[in-house]
Amino acid sequence: MTTISASLRARRGRRPRPIRHRAPRWFRRAGLNVLGLLVALITVFPILWMISTALKPASEWVTLTPHPLPYHPTLGNFRAVFNGSVTNGLTYWNFLKNSLFVTIVAVAASSLVALLAAIAVARFRFRFRTTYLIMLLIVQMLPQQALVIALFLDFRSLNLLDSLVGLILVYTAFAVPVTIWMLRSFVASIPRDLEEAAAIDGAGSWTVFRRILLPLVTPGLVATSVFAMIFAYNEFIFALTFLGTDTAKYTLPIYVQYFFGAHGTQWGPIMAASTLFTIPVMAFFLLVQRRLATGLTAGAVKG
Repeated sequence: MTTISASLRARRGRRPRPIRHRAPRWFRRAGLNVLGLLVALITVFPILWMISTALKPASEWVTLTPHPLPYHPTLGNFRAVFNGSVTNGLTYWNFLKNSLFVTIVAVAASSLVALLAAIAVARFRFRFRTTYLIMLLIVQMLPQQALVIALFLDFRSLNLLDSLVGLILVYTAFAVPVTIWMLRSFVASIPRDLEEAAAIDGAGSWTVFRRILLPLVTPGLVATSVFAMIFAYNEFIFALTFLGTDTAKYTLPIYVQYFFGAHGTQWGPIMAASTLFTIPVMAFFLLVQRRLATGLTAGAVKG
């Protein structure tokens, strides 16, 4: 009886909890949409400004009152990029061909090597396996620009300077560690039962790899190839250092610097070249966007 009366007195002495009024669902959804729109505008604005500047004549590049849209649109900046007037006769297509060749070969080579290494790391237990994985992480922590001088001396002794082959080897070497680390998760997420069932049915190692592992790892290959492609396509320091004075083998990032002259900066051609520079990347993303979305989440099932 005493306990009951004590609990009643305790309840009477409590203050009522304040009622919290939550914002309506439509209001919160509208706020999130507005926030997403602002983020999208901030992200897209530099791209729109680049395209707008590429269409402006020289008189509108630098004005006291900058305006987002050109008053007198012109394609003269794109013609200056294509005609090769500042590159001793070398046109935009020559630099694009070099960039695409280096990028495609580097991405293909790094993906092949990384896939085989990822299968070995994910499927087999061998000595120093953990040490190998830790070394992959350590390699990714090293700043790539700090290795320019050492690699330059090594490649000079191997006669690989002024060569696209040497540039491909550098890009492949830098892309392999991160690609192995990412593909390891994709391979580990594939059940071993599928391989064992195929082996019981009489399939050999090559058949298991080609018919089972490769189709299931393809989304992961696409996702990892995006990172290798971005690095190889946009890289500037190693391309400028290793290609030296052989201008015929320059890639697109080096081509843009031709418009930075001693007598001024040609912002219109620079923005025109940058606009053309982004087209292959956008085309690649549009081509693999579905597999990319699948691949970014497929490897999160099992580490």
